[in-house]
Amino acid sequence: MSADFGGRTGLQGKLTQWLRGRRPKDTADDGGREALLLAAAAAGLPLAPAAHPAPGYRCSCDRVGCPMPARHPVSFAWQTQSTTDRAQIERWARNQPQANFITATGMVHDVLDVPLQAGREALEELLAAGVEVGPVAESDDGRMLFFTLTRGTPEDEDEWWPCELDCHPETMDEHPGLRWHCRGSYVLVPPARLPGDDNPQVRWVRGPEHPLPDPLSLLGALTDACARHVTDDPDHISAAWPLRH
Repeated sequence: MSADFGGRTGLQGKLTQWLRGRRPKDTADDGGREALLLAAAAAGLPLAPAAHPAPGYRCSCDRVGCPMPARHPVSFAWQTQSTTDRAQIERWARNQPQANFITATGMVHDVLDVPLQAGREALEELLAAGVEVGPVAESDDGRMLFFTLTRGTPEDEDEWWPCELDCHPETMDEHPGLRWHCRGSYVLVPPARLPGDDNPQVRWVRGPEHPLPDPLSLLGALTDACARHVTDDPDHISAAWPLRH
């Protein structure tokens, strides 16, 4: 679905130009929010409403001590609720004007989630090498998200790399800082707002008009960049978004 969307050169060009021409702080405003959400859905990313920031670094869910403020779905049925249906997403966006949105991974796409600086280095290397890189988002809380095709369900379960990849001691040294969001997980989809006085956000670096690549084509560069990043600043290994939701 993403390849078809990426092939619409007129729409692709207009969306890319529009994304590049907007300041990062503007990508979550009411005028562009719905268009960006619909573009993500048109690229095949299933969406569902999520919580949003509330005053005082709180979450809109009003849960005392919410561990993931503004970063989680509003419904426990988010996996079955997630959809690419344009009409449904328009209704959600208009009826819940402050809501963030998540995209459920492991259906159409996975997400490789790495520390921001490592992701920027890897992205530069991949593009310089001519590797097809798909949609990429960055978060002001220090993460970069590489959207890829899902691996589906490999016949050999030993080949399955779950979302908690970097929480096992035996894998930490080999894949420092990398989270692979696949089945049973989700990430915030741009545009999204995070708690904080400086209005932190999640925004596209490369928009959803780019076709989703095979995750294995990006994995080497990302793991190498993560290893360098951890060597330079080991404190960043603990940064971040939850591994499994």
